[in-house]
Amino acid sequence: MSRGGEMVYIPDDSDFSSFRDQCESLEGWHCRYNKAGVTVWSQGQEESCTIQKIKTRISCKDVPAETLYDVLHDTSYRKKWDSNMIETYDIGRLTVNADVGYYSWKCPSPLKNRDFVTLRSWLPLGNDYMIINYSVKHPKYPPRKDFVRAVSLQTGYLIKANGDSACVLYYLTQVDPRGSLPKWVVNRVSQFVAPKAMKKIYKAGLKYPEWKRKHDPEYKPWVYPEQNTLPSVSLAELSVQHADSLENIDETGLSEDHLSTSDHEA
Repeated sequence: MSRGGEMVYIPDDSDFSSFRDQCESLEGWHCRYNKAGVTVWSQGQEESCTIQKIKTRISCKDVPAETLYDVLHDTSYRKKWDSNMIETYDIGRLTVNADVGYYSWKCPSPLKNRDFVTLRSWLPLGNDYMIINYSVKHPKYPPRKDFVRAVSLQTGYLIKANGDSACVLYYLTQVDPRGSLPKWVVNRVSQFVAPKAMKKIYKAGLKYPEWKRKHDPEYKPWVYPEQNTLPSVSLAELSVQHADSLENIDETGLSEDHLSTSDHEA
């Protein structure tokens, strides 16, 4: 997503427009899963390739677009619903609609856990919303020994209002996991991991209004930038995270038989 591959920049309207087009277009996408209101597509790469582009869509009844937008921004609430997350926090703000953050997540055992440092930006468009990110390097947050530092080439959400009290959520991601993964992992992502994640976000949206009423209901710095107390980060402090500068591990020999039982939950 970074222009020319070298300069860190804050996405502009054309980047958001391009992201939206990718979410809404079916051209070049192959349907991998379509059940119970959740659809998953992949694009462009051989099945064995680990840097696939994956897109998912779910219809969310009884969840306004604005509510889902809050859910995806609210790091305090994320700890309640994102069981794959190990840790997440905001590092600093760049502009009123862009920041830098850290996220680490549990991979299915016996795979190693991954983490990311990303530049995230967001754009409300009337009743629709977009949040997109890509990986960057921050000098104070280098790769850690206990995680494999993965690279988000482009990841984001498009939330489209469907009337006043419903929405459609798209999630599009292209990530380099910095590891040669077994083919069964790539297949699992589209058949189990992605659908399950979308259903979790939907359920989180249904429960968010009640939770937020009890947890600092007026605090929404993603809506009210004057509430943002994060330290300022300069673009000059950041550089693009190139995958080839990171450790690459070979996990192709790991067998699906060793998956922990919780990873089989659909």
